[in-house]
Amino acid sequence: MPPLSAKPAAKAAALKSAAGSLAGFCPWAAEDGIRVYLRPIGLMPIAAWAKGAAVPLAGGRFAFSTAELIVRDQGSRIDRAFAPLSEIMAWGWERSRPVAEALDRQLGALTRARPPFANLPPDRPLIMAIVNVTPDSFSDGGDFLDPAAAIAHGEAMLAAGADILDVGGESTRPGADPVPPEEEERRVLPVIRHFANKGATVSVDTRHASVMESAAAAGARIVNDIAGLSDPQALPVVARTGTPVVVMHMQGDPGTMQANPTYRDAALDVFDWLEERIASCAAAGVPPERIAVDPGIGFGKTTEHNLDILRHIALYHALGCTVLIGLSRKGFIGRLSRGEPPKERLPGSLAAGLETLNQGAQILRVHDVAETAQARAVWEALHPR
Repeated sequence: MPPLSAKPAAKAAALKSAAGSLAGFCPWAAEDGIRVYLRPIGLMPIAAWAKGAAVPLAGGRFAFSTAELIVRDQGSRIDRAFAPLSEIMAWGWERSRPVAEALDRQLGALTRARPPFANLPPDRPLIMAIVNVTPDSFSDGGDFLDPAAAIAHGEAMLAAGADILDVGGESTRPGADPVPPEEEERRVLPVIRHFANKGATVSVDTRHASVMESAAAAGARIVNDIAGLSDPQALPVVARTGTPVVVMHMQGDPGTMQANPTYRDAALDVFDWLEERIASCAAAGVPPERIAVDPGIGFGKTTEHNLDILRHIALYHALGCTVLIGLSRKGFIGRLSRGEPPKERLPGSLAAGLETLNQGAQILRVHDVAETAQARAVWEALHPR
């Protein structure tokens, strides 16, 4: 830092040089097994792109010219720096060709416009409404177990502004017992058929390949799998039916996931896992434009893990897919506040959800549609395209 007595011009030049140089950053970045990541920061209105001051973020409402550069090895080393994109890319070529090519791939994914997901235009954040046809979901278990009640609930959600109805027949709350696929189908198929016949965009929330296939035949246009297509037949079903899929990260399973979740770095570990699943999907014939990624807030994660991931949502655009966030009424909201029960966590759900929209998230999965739609309307007015 220059002395306080330095002349203003010299002081400004010295500060610019110190802040803008990556020359000595992370000398071990060229070693084998190194991973690099780009997290857009300082998001600006998309008009900054038109004026040549920035690049677009996923073709949405924001542009950026600066990013956090993150480098880590397979052990405990991790370095972070904030710099303009031009300096980051130049630094990559100075380190090694693999590092430069990895950064170039991520920048391309970050700036590539997203096509419609399940034929829904990407011109505004989408609201995915939760329809739990279950007796034991953490928030509304038993409220809509009867198909007629679930249908009435779904109709009200569509009227309130839902873009997608996500119909699930198995609770995946921490400690939940698994449900046989046959019982799951009995619960969800009548509801899916009803709304598919009305022309609504319906998603099936399931981790069982047989339910995915029967739901697609009943008219479901999206598969939402909390298990990230871990059922051996799930990926073949999604590929064969051509159904867009939400791939979510979960450490463990609902019965064990909150026992002792551990990560080297939660946000980066989730990124790496999702990247591997996307590659597996591509190899099976499911391209990135048919995939939405969900980092799985609350699924095998502590409060601090959840917060770390939520602070890094912009990172996940480098995967090249639509980004979906499901945090509605999650337990971490109550733990950060006064221990409120699930149905009293709407304010925290809206606050966290809007923060993810500020990082470019394209879909919010929620219980409270009318309130989220109102919040979205104000957010859109504040962030015009």
